[in-house]
Amino acid sequence: MTFKYSVTLPISGGNKLRRFREWAERQLPNLSYSLPQQTPIETTAMTVRLLSLDDRARVLNSWATTPPPGPEGS
Repeated sequence: MTFKYSVTLPISGGNKLRRFREWAERQLPNLSYSLPQQTPIETTAMTVRLLSLDDRARVLNSWATTPPPGPEGS
């Protein structure tokens, strides 16, 4: 698969990748995406690679209405 499109999402704290995966599984179960191998804990954004512009719109709409939970302990 070629992930030609991307979206940069605001997300801070630890466990960004796990939190995004869990969120995507709940909100957009049929979404195909590619995540970076790791993200520094200090970053406040993460880029997700997607297959189509429609997928990008779906992610942005879902993110706006139901963002993932914050990091544990915050």
